[in-house]
Amino acid sequence: MITVSHLTKTYGGFRAVDDVTFSAQPGRVTGFLGPNGAGKSTTMRIMVGLTPASSGEATILGRHFSELPNPGREVGVLLDASAQHAGRTGREILTLAQRTMRMPKSRVEEMLALVSLTDEEAGRRVRDYSLGMRQRLGIAAALIGDPEVLILDEPANGLDPAGIRWMRDLLRGYANQGGTVLLSSHLLHEIEVIADDIIVIGQGRVVAQGTKHELLEAAGTYVRATDPARLAAALVAAGHPAEQSQQGLRTDASTDEVGDIALAAGIALRELRPADGAGLEEMFLALTADTQRDDTHDLQQGAAA
Repeated sequence: MITVSHLTKTYGGFRAVDDVTFSAQPGRVTGFLGPNGAGKSTTMRIMVGLTPASSGEATILGRHFSELPNPGREVGVLLDASAQHAGRTGREILTLAQRTMRMPKSRVEEMLALVSLTDEEAGRRVRDYSLGMRQRLGIAAALIGDPEVLILDEPANGLDPAGIRWMRDLLRGYANQGGTVLLSSHLLHEIEVIADDIIVIGQGRVVAQGTKHELLEAAGTYVRATDPARLAAALVAAGHPAEQSQQGLRTDASTDEVGDIALAAGIALRELRPADGAGLEEMFLALTADTQRDDTHDLQQGAAA
């Protein structure tokens, strides 16, 4: 598992990471969400020993990354798919990883097959790879040591819809076999689909965390009714704020509570459901409103993709 405890990183008078505490559990995919500049990448770099913490600590499998005897056999890392030697071929990069980790030679071909890189692509220089191919190669390098933990920063960047589906299935299968996955992304829909647990960070601080179910439940309930104005009034009278949106009425009441209130008021319902990905998007934007810059539109587009 991954444990981050009171982690802080300052650069001069700027706090990039501010007293961050969370954990990622075996057998689960933990989504790490936040707008650009929120501190996600800095936190992940501290976890794997690339950036020193100012205070606090991050441990993986109960140790600091620097204390792991053969880190690639225990932690698979992909922080930047473009940080690969442009003059080497994909097969050469995996072969070097295989030798460094003392894995069987057969592991290279197994990983190329796993990430669907052909023999021709594996023999091509990385400088000639598309971003999607570099992501696949990076995931292969992260997995070649058969690690217990995966730490991935924006692994869906550059992947087409089929590639995103492939990656989602791969990570879900890895977690189902007992692996620990920490996955950062600005693609809110992908996090909503794959994650078991979600951590939201803004301005270097954790602003929300919990299971996906808990956070979506907190995002509220959507309801469409034959008389929405009267239902809204009934919800407000029962102590539940209600606001109109494109999805219908949104309220913080549970689906059971909305059903009971509608029944008591004699109002027929046409749709009643917990907030879905749209609710996660609205919750994310509300929690990180103070940190949003010009990329808010990009985040919204990512959620809708």
